[in-house]
Amino acid sequence: MNIFRTLHKSILILFAVVLVSIVTLVHISVSKIVAEQSRTQQQSYSPALQLIVEQLMQPLHISQTLAKAKELNDLMRNPLNNEDQIFATLKRLNQEFSLNFFIASEISRIQYNSEGKKIELTEDKVDWYFRYKAQPENAMADIGQWQNPQFYIDLKIYDDEGNFLGVFGVGKSLDAFTDIFNEYKKTYGYDFIFVDQNKDITLTSDPELLVKGVTFKNLTDLPWFKALKPEQQQTSLNNLLLQINGQEALIAELNIQPFDWTLYIITPLQSRKTEISRGFIISIVILLAVIFGLFLLIYNLLYYFKKDMQKIRQIDILTELANRNNIALKFEELMYEKESVSLVLIDLDNFKPINETHGRKAGDIVLRQVAQMLLSNIRDTDIIGRWCGKEFIVLMPDTGPHEAAELCQTLCKKLAATTVTTGTASIQITASFGISFTATPRNLSEVLSVADDALFSAKRDGRNMVRVQLIESD
Repeated sequence: MNIFRTLHKSILILFAVVLVSIVTLVHISVSKIVAEQSRTQQQSYSPALQLIVEQLMQPLHISQTLAKAKELNDLMRNPLNNEDQIFATLKRLNQEFSLNFFIASEISRIQYNSEGKKIELTEDKVDWYFRYKAQPENAMADIGQWQNPQFYIDLKIYDDEGNFLGVFGVGKSLDAFTDIFNEYKKTYGYDFIFVDQNKDITLTSDPELLVKGVTFKNLTDLPWFKALKPEQQQTSLNNLLLQINGQEALIAELNIQPFDWTLYIITPLQSRKTEISRGFIISIVILLAVIFGLFLLIYNLLYYFKKDMQKIRQIDILTELANRNNIALKFEELMYEKESVSLVLIDLDNFKPINETHGRKAGDIVLRQVAQMLLSNIRDTDIIGRWCGKEFIVLMPDTGPHEAAELCQTLCKKLAATTVTTGTASIQITASFGISFTATPRNLSEVLSVADDALFSAKRDGRNMVRVQLIESD
């Protein structure tokens, strides 16, 4: 019963482990999926923020820092006498920062560019200057409308008395932005669209939407924006799911200060699904691997339990010797290997009075101690078992009947000299031995029957003795 209790507890514990493992792995899988979604979402934002910092904010910070320089202020206060120095300074800045710089002087009404060109600031030629001059803002981002459109950051410059001296600016070719956007798109798989406060598209990773000549494309002209409901067009588009060119895409929206621009990140869902599916598949594979491992554990547990049960079925519980079935199997193995064998039946003398006088518990103690005594005194090659009741059986492979008789005489004497202590009584034990022998393969019943006849002779002749009887030749 103990082995069944152990198995029952083991299966319950294993079931609990399997259940906890599955729940844990499902939790981990869900967590991984959520983490993968968050990571993918973060992947959309992080490069965009990096791009904004490197490509937009960095030129702004450079221009803001340079605008505070006393050298620049001195040049803009007397531009006509310092034109050569202005061009030299702008050229040096261009070489140091790989950006285009300009000074638009209010005093001379001339714009000086780092490539060495001068442009007269007249309203019919340079409308941006007068438009910007009239605005209250001191910093503005804009796209220059020339054959080579550029992204410009313009800063108003004032002298110490607060007089307006003009505009200092830094520019970067839109072609450079296009190259950078293409690299980002290859790496991360999504598009950028920058729009100003009028929803004009100023910068984008889509070459078809870039400014052409003097014409901006507007966000409201895009097919996917037109397909939105009127109330959606008036609100934030962040996390909006929509169809673009026949594919599902997710929009993320970021506001960019101080330009008052809005960045839209358009992420095709197919790439996100692929990444999330990959994480989900990995989690499922891990889950299946763990379940398979637990299955192997259960299989091995049941296998070893089966072996233990087979072992238990082949062992006599009281004496822990081989039982009848086990002895029968061992005898068949010896016959299969065509080994000669002496079979010995050992029957305890006058055992019934022990049970009657001292009780069955004392009888069990006698059987266990006799079993251990016999087991300790047989050879390593011999096989001993409990045959039934008070009878024991010994198989002696490759042992002739005379040699078996000598060994049994020794066992008989040792047994007669043994006193069994039951706790309340000391009991003297003797036994009768019956031996048979076969040198050819025979049935166990046939060899056993002859040994039983020999045992009967020992009992009849006075007990506590050894008798041998050979099988008659066929």
